[in-house]
Amino acid sequence: MLPPTFIKVAKPYWELMRFHRPIGTLLLLWPTWWALWLASEGIPSIGLLVIFTLGVIVMRAAGCVINDIADRNIDKHVARTNTRPLTSGALTLTQAKITFLVLLVIAFGLVLLTNLLTIGLSFIAVLLASVYPFMKRYTHLPQVVLGAAFSMSIPMAFAATNNVLEPLVIVIYCTNLLWTVVYDTFYGMVDREFDKKIGVKSTAILFEGNELIITGSLQVLTLFGFILIGQRFELGDIYYLSVMAAAVLMVYHQILLSRRQTQLFFKAFLNNNWLGAIIFVGIAASYLLTNA
Repeated sequence: MLPPTFIKVAKPYWELMRFHRPIGTLLLLWPTWWALWLASEGIPSIGLLVIFTLGVIVMRAAGCVINDIADRNIDKHVARTNTRPLTSGALTLTQAKITFLVLLVIAFGLVLLTNLLTIGLSFIAVLLASVYPFMKRYTHLPQVVLGAAFSMSIPMAFAATNNVLEPLVIVIYCTNLLWTVVYDTFYGMVDREFDKKIGVKSTAILFEGNELIITGSLQVLTLFGFILIGQRFELGDIYYLSVMAAAVLMVYHQILLSRRQTQLFFKAFLNNNWLGAIIFVGIAASYLLTNA
């Protein structure tokens, strides 16, 4: 058992880094693993698998910290976020900034174990992750910036594996960006009424009244991207079964959205974890059968 004093001190940091809510880590992890498996033709090195998995955990935590720093005066107006450590006063702004810097140092230490191309790409990843939280003040498309940030692990995985960026990387990158816009729009719909009152922008507000048509169209484009990935990387039938399963989940998400209930918007968001996992299983299984 950990000492009660330690738990009391560590708890707000744990919550600041959102370790108690791993959904964001998982949504970032699945595309990273897609890329590692595709780049290595189904046999990623253990070293890179460990580096990128730890990197996802650390950078997602860093993203949550910078998000809370940016939103510390906004979160107090939103029911879902008004108890976060910075908003509640459990941590100071200085403590949060130090935590962010420590996480960046750890992440940079991990990327130094790869190669120069991957290190160079990591600076773009950090820039995108750092500016994303501020975009909701200036544009209704912050989810696009999040998608760009969440997709940076894809070219980094290819760079670390092959020390080169193949043109096909852009297909995976854009597919994941589209998928991210979809599920983060679902997430934004949960807070939409609060965001409208305080002047925060999002695709959830931009798409209001046409959410089903627009997110449905983006889901179709995402499925088209998954099919292109299968064709370009010559994946087997089992991969296409996973794409069909992903399509079924997308229909389910649209059914949830059609009921116009906040808790169902959030349920649709959370369910995307299974979509990412299913695509990964399809990729991994396809290579496993091919290499057997």
